[in-house]
Amino acid sequence: MSDHEHGHGHGHDHPHRHEHEHGRRGFRHRLAHVLTPHSHETADKLDSALESSARGMRALWVSLAVLGATAVMQAAVVTVSGSVALLGDTVHNAADALTAVPLGIAFVLGRRAATRRFTYGYGRAEDLAGIVIVLTIAASAAFAGWAAIDRLLDPRPVAHVPAVAAAALVGFAGNEWVARYRIRVGRDIGSAALVADGLHARTDGFTSLAVLIGAGGSALGWQLADPIVGLAITAAITLVLRDAAREVFRRVLDAVDPELVDRAEGALREVEGVRGVGELRLRWIGHRLRAEVAVVVDGEMTVHQSHAVTVEAEHALLHAVPRLTAALVHADPAPIPGEADPHHALAHHAPA
Repeated sequence: MSDHEHGHGHGHDHPHRHEHEHGRRGFRHRLAHVLTPHSHETADKLDSALESSARGMRALWVSLAVLGATAVMQAAVVTVSGSVALLGDTVHNAADALTAVPLGIAFVLGRRAATRRFTYGYGRAEDLAGIVIVLTIAASAAFAGWAAIDRLLDPRPVAHVPAVAAAALVGFAGNEWVARYRIRVGRDIGSAALVADGLHARTDGFTSLAVLIGAGGSALGWQLADPIVGLAITAAITLVLRDAAREVFRRVLDAVDPELVDRAEGALREVEGVRGVGELRLRWIGHRLRAEVAVVVDGEMTVHQSHAVTVEAEHALLHAVPRLTAALVHADPAPIPGEADPHHALAHHAPA
């Protein structure tokens, strides 16, 4: 049995699907479908994907507005105070706001339909945006570190300390709000890049509190407090850089949570007619999952019977695995007693 016969990615309709499902499940199930209809066909999955992209875009632009306003206010205080710690925090906030641009482009690209060249669509643009974000975090860490070291070598007093303290508090409040918002939306829609961006914003919030400590030291006459806090901010940015890079590069290398694989295998083993689960692969394409799996069925089944099993298996996967939008299910016949395994025979006779 070939992938063409039994693989289903929901790119085409199965008019018999609900006929054989509802025939087995009875009037009660049919009534539930009438009252709360559901479908796993392409249009419904695209609607869900577009809704996720729209939520991601909204999170980005709201974050851009909040962090942009915070950075502008802090920049004004930097101009009059000369605080290098606040300068580092301001640059970091500005960089964090600007990461909305590559992510926004990625979300827009992700809405485009697949083509004959890009047969999986453009969802992986999100992973490229994640790499840009990681590089942006690295650049902001380098700039903050350079500014702090320069001020450490050439100490200067900080003016308007109360204004610096107020700007630090505003920076913390804005970043923490944005962090919570981005992380929540990113996890809801399965966007590793948006979660990484949220973690970035959270670290910015704590660096703003560090600026507050530096302002206190400056108020007490300790000039080195400001550049030392600037170095602490650089260290904090480096830590979030490590976490964000790990998350993004795992996604680029097609890593998934092993719990999702266990959940998929468990759902498949409960499907009537599935005698075993072979190779199972899951991969993220943007913030959507795709599955490819081989299931073992009775070797005496007809093509139509094994086809029905793969449809049920696909249906079970789509229900069991969050954010799964397509599944390619291939049926492998179990060896019939007394007959040679067709896969073994093919391997034995394959040319060297």
